[in-house]
Amino acid sequence: MRLPLSLLLVFGCKAVLGSLGDRASLSATAPVLDDEEKYASYMPAHLRCDACRAVAYQMGQHLARAEAKSPDSSDLQELSESIYTDVLDQTCSQKWQSYGVQEVNQMKRLMGPGLSKGTEPPISVMITGGPWPNRLSMTCFQYLGEFGEDQIYEAYRQGHETLEALLCGGTQGSCSPENPREEL
Repeated sequence: MRLPLSLLLVFGCKAVLGSLGDRASLSATAPVLDDEEKYASYMPAHLRCDACRAVAYQMGQHLARAEAKSPDSSDLQELSESIYTDVLDQTCSQKWQSYGVQEVNQMKRLMGPGLSKGTEPPISVMITGGPWPNRLSMTCFQYLGEFGEDQIYEAYRQGHETLEALLCGGTQGSCSPENPREEL
C-alpha cells in the first residue's frame, strides 16, 4: 500500500547572474523517504526532536491565544484548569497540515511553524500530508499523557524554553544528548 503524499514546492528566490540578466537554473528534488518514513504509524526516531519542538511551539501558541482571549487579558491572566485542558486537547487534535519533511544538507528534517530553518537552499521541496499530521497529533497526545496538562501548563507559564525543556529535554527526551541528531 502506498500513501499519497502531496508535494509543496518552496521557492526561496530566483538567482540572477551577471549584468546581462542571465538566469541560473534552479532545480530541486523531493526527499526520498524510506519505508519507515512512508509507512510507520509512529514518528521515526531521527525526526522526534523536530516533532517535539513543533508540539511545544503549537502548545505555546494555542495557550497564548487562549490567555489573550481571557476577560482580563491585560495581565495575561492564568487560565482555569478546564480551559487549559481543553486548549491542549484542541492543540493535539488540530490538522497539523503546515508541517512536512524536507531534505536539508542531505538530512531529512521536519519543517513547519516554530522549527528553525537555518540556512536553506534557494529552492527546496517539502513533503506534507500523508502520515505527518497523524504522527504529530499522536506525539502531542503522548506528551499530554506522559506529563499531564497541569505540568505542561505550569511549564508554559514559565516560558517557551521551560516548556520545550520539559517535553524534549531530560535524559530520555527526544532532544537530549543521549538521542543525538545533527543541528541545521
